[in-house]
Amino acid sequence: MAEIGKRIREKREAIGMTQEELASKLGYKNKSSIAKIETGANDIIQSKVVEFANILGTTVAYLMGWDEPPHSRKGVVINVLGRVAAGIPLEAIEDIIDTEEISEEMAKTGEFFGLQIDGDSMEPRMQKGDVVIVRKQDDAESGDVVIAMINGNDATCKRLRKYRDGIELVSNNPIYKPMFFSNEEIISKPVKIIGKVVELRGKF
Repeated sequence: MAEIGKRIREKREAIGMTQEELASKLGYKNKSSIAKIETGANDIIQSKVVEFANILGTTVAYLMGWDEPPHSRKGVVINVLGRVAAGIPLEAIEDIIDTEEISEEMAKTGEFFGLQIDGDSMEPRMQKGDVVIVRKQDDAESGDVVIAMINGNDATCKRLRKYRDGIELVSNNPIYKPMFFSNEEIISKPVKIIGKVVELRGKF
């Protein structure tokens, strides 16, 4: 909402309208309502955005940012790598199959990549074809959703459970049994965490 407020303020100032005048035209009691909207402190229902646009001589698309060309948006493009199994582990394919965009703020917190879900063991939360945004890291907290490599070349998306004698990789789908690996198996197979899932982007 802060971006909408910024655009409202810019249009209001461009036509020389005061906050009091805008408030009066929109039926607000005083200028403080406009001030809160322009700073992003108050939300605006979509029908009210139409009124703002009409009074300010602009469009809803402009105020909402819908007409902003993709290249002007601030973001960082990351690669979506080969499909990752969310069922029986499949060999991780390193081919780049797509790209996704993450915010600059997120990008500053680490190195990221995308992986596409291929399986049903993380349903209903994660569906086949969905993309997960993953931050590269070799460890995670118990309860985190992670991408783990098994036998050195098989990648799977699972929820991590840590125990004193090993770890468990747990599916959301109850038809799949948890995969337990002892501390010895973690080293011998090996089983290695390659990243933590930080965001899910569903596909239609």
